[in-house]
Amino acid sequence: MTSAKIFFHTNIRFLRERKKMSQEELAGLLDISRNKLQALESGKTINPSAIDLIQFSEYFKVSIDSLLKVDLPKLGTLKLNELLAGNDVYMTGSKIRVLAITVDKDNKENTEYVPVKAKAGYRSGYNDPEYLAGLPKFSLPNLPESGTFRMFPTTGDSMLPIPEHSDVIAQYVQDWTSLKPDTPCIVILKGEQDFVFKLVTLLPTDQILLKSLNRNYAPYTVDGGEVLELWKYCKHQTGTLPQPETDLQEIKALILEVRDRQLGADRPDES
Repeated sequence: MTSAKIFFHTNIRFLRERKKMSQEELAGLLDISRNKLQALESGKTINPSAIDLIQFSEYFKVSIDSLLKVDLPKLGTLKLNELLAGNDVYMTGSKIRVLAITVDKDNKENTEYVPVKAKAGYRSGYNDPEYLAGLPKFSLPNLPESGTFRMFPTTGDSMLPIPEHSDVIAQYVQDWTSLKPDTPCIVILKGEQDFVFKLVTLLPTDQILLKSLNRNYAPYTVDGGEVLELWKYCKHQTGTLPQPETDLQEIKALILEVRDRQLGADRPDES
């Protein structure tokens, strides 16, 4: 029987270097000696103990299965980001993403609202049930029966004609590859970056193209590794009244109406 290949030593070295940590720093955090870490990373320790497996799994937030069986350095940025965000195993090529949720007294999923003042904390608490439990909750009619939904505030005018300061109700996207090009989404970015509401297209380079409805804003790309979550637009609500048509818009509508009438008059009578 062919023995399975184990990637533990290369994976923990890769994950440490990805965090730009030295062996001394990681060893100190895990309360092990640098010599032990060096032996684990070099593969000299052929059979890591169960305690070692659990310790590295908990620190890097990667399942033991993935640490042992998945060659992490060969994953693209997008897949690696999904794994680190909760995707447990890539053994079957499936993409299982874990999302923390809250439920009501009838065990139905709540729809949480992320107010502006909570936006900064969401990036660190998006997968923490205790954080989510503190968010306002609501219910809306006419949402699909299946799926997880949240409401996010938007700022700026990059998605006009959707008005500034609208609240977007969006559905959690578990498998990013299911998105069609130019799908409107709330994009949750890492670090100090804000939420953005954009048209999302996944590129073959493990990057994500973000476009605005407002053509005054140029499209741009972000690495898949910079994205924590994608939420597909369902509907929005706003307290802004639609702007009355301008004289230019009225003139355009009149020209189109006259053109359509003329085209109708020019058609031969088929009766």
